[in-house]
Amino acid sequence: MPGLSIIIVERDRDRALRIVDGLRASGDHTVTVIAEETGLARRIAEQKPDIVLIDVADPSRDVLEELALASGPLERPVAMFVDRSDEGLTRAAIEAGVSAYVVDGLQPERIRPILDAAIARFHMFHKMRTELAATRAALEERKIIDRAKAILMKARGIDEEAAYALLRKTAMDQGRRVADIAQQLVMAAGLLT
Repeated sequence: MPGLSIIIVERDRDRALRIVDGLRASGDHTVTVIAEETGLARRIAEQKPDIVLIDVADPSRDVLEELALASGPLERPVAMFVDRSDEGLTRAAIEAGVSAYVVDGLQPERIRPILDAAIARFHMFHKMRTELAATRAALEERKIIDRAKAILMKARGIDEEAAYALLRKTAMDQGRRVADIAQQLVMAAGLLT
């Protein structure tokens, strides 16, 4: 594992040192320990770490959600270590975007495989979110193009194929995308009605 920039969120000094020792054994990492939870989101955003490790001995749902959301789970992998958990806390952590949620797993020899899993899971979900966003955008463009075709079909008395051909030709003539031309047509038609 190449050297990573890692932030550890841990109040207890001894527990933080155990995590740091486990990380030192797994590679040459830049490790920062944050003991105070106030201003956590700002400090993490300033440092832009590769991964955030959160160690919470006995989390409540509020603490868990605050820590997970403050650490930016959609921007970077987050591994959370807890001493005890229940189904509700586990679900809240997963829904908040935590990449690895480990119950009673804070042994130094387990830190590296947990980091590897958290990073791999984060990248997998990041790829899925990106693909989902692209699919939604393409679907929205398709809807706009269909609306524009309907407007042209009604206004010009042409069939669907001719309406699309007109949109495509206009886009080519202007050096723009069909979806952009369709959006303009839909907006203009909205103004006229």
